[in-house]
Amino acid sequence: MASEPENPPIAIAPANGGAAEGEGEGKTLSKKAAKKEAMKLEKLKRQQEQAAAAAAAANSTEADPLSGNYGEVPLEELQSKAVSGWKWTEIGSLNEELKDKEVLIRGRVQTIRAVGKSIAFLVLREKGCTVQCVATVAPELVSRQMVKFATGLSRESHVDIEGIVFVPSVPIKGTSQQVEIQVRKLFCISKAVPNLPINIEDAVRSESEIEKALQAGEQLVRVNQDTRLNYRVLDMRTPANQGIFRIQCQVENIFRQFLLSEGFVGIHTPKLIAGSSEGGSAVFKLDYKGQPACLAQSPQLHKQMAICGDFGRVFEIGPVFRAEDSYTHRHLCEFTGLDVEMEIKEHYFEVLDIVDRLFVTMFDNLNENCQKELEAIRKQYPFEPLKYLRKTLRLTFKEGVQMLKEAGIEVDPLDNSMWANWF
Repeated sequence: MASEPENPPIAIAPANGGAAEGEGEGKTLSKKAAKKEAMKLEKLKRQQEQAAAAAAAANSTEADPLSGNYGEVPLEELQSKAVSGWKWTEIGSLNEELKDKEVLIRGRVQTIRAVGKSIAFLVLREKGCTVQCVATVAPELVSRQMVKFATGLSRESHVDIEGIVFVPSVPIKGTSQQVEIQVRKLFCISKAVPNLPINIEDAVRSESEIEKALQAGEQLVRVNQDTRLNYRVLDMRTPANQGIFRIQCQVENIFRQFLLSEGFVGIHTPKLIAGSSEGGSAVFKLDYKGQPACLAQSPQLHKQMAICGDFGRVFEIGPVFRAEDSYTHRHLCEFTGLDVEMEIKEHYFEVLDIVDRLFVTMFDNLNENCQKELEAIRKQYPFEPLKYLRKTLRLTFKEGVQMLKEAGIEVDPLDNSMWANWF
């Protein structure tokens, strides 16, 4: 009598109800084929479970009586249809005076943190200012589905939050505003992709912070300049860049207002001209309808024309183009120039008087009105506070030449080529 085989073939019905590939109907499968069929069945089972879970979640959302208080806003609903009368409060203006008041804010989700299934913390950012928002499950106010929706948002998504201003008893770390928003409604108006090429928390790190971590044996992400420029829209959202652009705006405004108060006239000079407007700088050349032309590397010529045209005092804030063969990371072939020209009644000290007061006025205004922006920049790019005199030290040309000679430097006051090398 023949003995039973140690490992008899396993008979498994095919998943599709038909015969297995390479086998006749009713035949058993080899170990390999049986394993393959088992994997197919397991995969099908997982897909069915996932579909059931998704359907259950959908039904759960539909059953949520508070589902009207959260969700993604369809694009067509964001188009201008009617004036709602809603009033948004800027995040930067949230303070203790608004305690217990209901506010509507809009911003980008900077961080998200879930605490179990009942609480979600979101930090919203707008124009460099941040505030902490808390969604806590509460009857007739916030549902578990709403908390789940909040934790499922991707960072940098744009959202509207309606809630109550709460003043905590302890300082809030990591946000600029020292109040908290107790969320009542949450709507996503623009969802960001889940994986961004730049994380804002990485982009705000200073070099000193990264080096300090390396010395402690910790590796932090460094966002290089080429990456920042490739994804400039994201990089511009950092507090430091927000501060830089706002300070630039302030400098331009102070420059303009001060000169207007001193009797200057603002002008706009051509930037597409037939030839170079001053020596010492290379120009970008181009063809203008068959005629040679270039981009202006200075408004010097036209400023002087304005003075000869009896304007007396003029200034311009505008682009300057320099086609210089410099390839350093700090060189700019295009920049914004703050140019001034004025007639001199008697002595060039008249110009120095204007420049002296102009810079002191600028520094005073920036220190008074831009502390938040300066601090944001200092955090990423450390610098010492600017020190300046109310009255700037002034030397005559003769005194300057004498000081150089006393320092052992021989100079010829009439040799212009030598002074060009100095300046």
